Amino acid sequence: MRRLNHVILLAALVFAVVLWQQHTPAPAGTTNPVATTPTSQDTSAAMPDFLPAQARATLEAIARGGPFEHSQDGVVFGNYEGLLPKQPRGYYHEYTVETPGARTRGTRRIITGGTPPVAWYYTEDHYRRFRRFGMNR
Repeated sequence: MRRLNHVILLAALVFAVVLWQQHTPAPAGTTNPVATTPTSQDTSAAMPDFLPAQARATLEAIARGGPFEHSQDGVVFGNYEGLLPKQPRGYYHEYTVETPGARTRGTRRIITGGTPPVAWYYTEDHYRRFRRFGMNR
């Protein structure tokens, strides 16, 4: 019985730590690397102002399920920077947003969360900052 009490206490402690980590606010004076933007109701609606025109082609390809110009498009995004909300591996996927004149994929990406996507993020600086936006399909 005493051993069972220890197991229950340990499980409760682990549960409390997990909840605490998920709900701990950022320290005062820090900036949120994930900015949010109101959602749009469908793909035919205007895209958020901060998305470049090339993002429309990327969003349309995501909606179709491809094909994609770059072999890296659609791969799992690891969120190694830890700037997006913590999710299980495989939740996030990345897609290239073309940069006119760039000889490589450039630094612009759309990151989706969920399958089908329920969360949408844009980064123009190769994962240093993200802006959340909505796309209801």
